[in-house]
Amino acid sequence: MKNLTLFLAALLTAFPVLAADPWGNADPKLGKEHHDKACVACHISQQGGDGSKMYTRDNRLLSTKLAILKRTTACNAQTKAGLLPEEVAQVAAYLNLQYYHFKE
Repeated sequence: MKNLTLFLAALLTAFPVLAADPWGNADPKLGKEHHDKACVACHISQQGGDGSKMYTRDNRLLSTKLAILKRTTACNAQTKAGLLPEEVAQVAAYLNLQYYHFKE
């Protein structure tokens, strides 16, 4: 599974056309559900509070939609959360809608 996730991340990097809307029409509402189930506990352990500081801290490193998707893919692989690629895309869409608001 880790190799598949890394392959998908590399594939996303190889196609710049995806950078404008890398998760297609992924549903952010479903992304929130996956996020709450698979991501929040780890973010709370790292940042405290409700875990949202992971996205709002001053030194956050993400600056594009594609960067959100790549980071979400990497987190999924590193934590062995088990999200499918379409679920990772939904989480990325949710994070952009909720926290980042990137246009491109």
